[in-house]
Amino acid sequence: MITRTAHETQLSFAGKPPLENEQLAQRLNEIADLLDAQSANSFRRQAYRNAAETIRRLTRPVWQILAEEGTEALTRLPGVGKSIARILKRLCETGHAPLLDQLRGAFGPEEKLATVPGIGPKTAAAIHDVLGIETLGDLQAAAYDGRLTRVPGIGQKRLQAVRETLAGRFRQRRAAVRVLDATSESRRGTKAHRLRLVADLLSVDEEYRRKAQADELLRVAPRRFNPNGEAWLPILETERVGHRYKAMYSNTARAHELGTVRDWVVIFHDVAAERGQWTVVTSKFGKLRGKRIVRGLERECAEHYAHPPAHTLSLFDSTLKE
Repeated sequence: MITRTAHETQLSFAGKPPLENEQLAQRLNEIADLLDAQSANSFRRQAYRNAAETIRRLTRPVWQILAEEGTEALTRLPGVGKSIARILKRLCETGHAPLLDQLRGAFGPEEKLATVPGIGPKTAAAIHDVLGIETLGDLQAAAYDGRLTRVPGIGQKRLQAVRETLAGRFRQRRAAVRVLDATSESRRGTKAHRLRLVADLLSVDEEYRRKAQADELLRVAPRRFNPNGEAWLPILETERVGHRYKAMYSNTARAHELGTVRDWVVIFHDVAAERGQWTVVTSKFGKLRGKRIVRGLERECAEHYAHPPAHTLSLFDSTLKE
């Protein structure tokens, strides 16, 4: 068996550091969540969650296993079949997988949130509008950190029902709480952390909209709200100080209803072992009216614009000169 160095292995993965095991596990769990939203076969959904737990517990990086032993070695792991092994290989090589991209484009946040008993379409839309929540993981975090009670119609009984449903939906409560803790800590975080995050997200938003307008991005054909099968949705994959981001227009029922599809930009990110999803929009109210803001981080956005970091100024200056 030939063992490669980490440097040689990274070169074999398109010159980028491959995703770590925790990030891969989060991608598999997201696939399971999205399959939940379309009421897919329960065994199929559970297969992705089982595989995620296996990958999370490995002591060796998946990318190293692939580099040294190939895809076949992954199929010898508990709960990892050939199709999931191929998805893991694609994620390590490129950072994304076609199945996950398709599911993200096919199901918007309202549909995903409405799969939770006690949350109908109207409540799901309210949760999305008020809190900017778009994933079940973020919904679970909001159910524990107090944000969910800010949504009209969410009382203590409904809150408890949401908590219990989500705890049962994830395979193990301990694993769900671990995701909750990471997400909640990110939401609260330190002030410096939140300001850095806002600077990153606004920078990614600017890059995405500029390149989308210039037709410089790969376009995919989402299944939702796209009867002609047109490849109209631009996708951006980029990095900021080693953190990976993916951005796309919000192809949701609410965005289409309000005519804001090309204003709302959804950004997925992985910071360390944390998965996050944020929406950047143009503010219509107050002192930030007309400026791009991150939902849920309005205060940090105001401070960002009042005292922008030097590196952000230079980035925007160079953008304007192009």
